[in-house]
Amino acid sequence: MSDSTLVVVHTFGNRQEADVAVSALDAAGIEAIVQADTGGEMYRAIAWAGVGFQLLVRSEDSEAAHAILELPARPVSE
Repeated sequence: MSDSTLVVVHTFGNRQEADVAVSALDAAGIEAIVQADTGGEMYRAIAWAGVGFQLLVRSEDSEAAHAILELPARPVSE
């Protein structure tokens, strides 16, 4: 990620949800990273008990990221 200002666009309660959101943003061409204090991945409950898993994007991408994250999930067609 370049030297832009990063902003938190969403906070998740677990890493899996945050990773799914990163994938959705990546598919839309928006770079995103997850920030969390997990004690070196040894104490994941620290993040859950603290501020959670924060999804960060460049400030100029924040509006588009919010729009993507607010889209309802679509059921898979059979």
